[in-house]
Amino acid sequence: MSKISDWFHRTFDDWFFRSMIGPAQTKGAVQGCDEYAREQWKRDLENRKRYTREQRERKRAQRQSA
Repeated sequence: MSKISDWFHRTFDDWFFRSMIGPAQTKGAVQGCDEYAREQWKRDLENRKRYTREQRERKRAQRQSA
């Protein structure tokens, strides 16, 4: 494929798909779901925060030992 064709598909295929499904909706994304899904979302968020803290601490320890 040519560069122009690649650019066209990367740009407009995604745009076309997004325009078909409409804008992102966040209203009630967590509050509107059932209790189990809400608790799972909270656990996932805490796990992500914990992972970030661990990575930050690991990098800090590496800098201090170097």
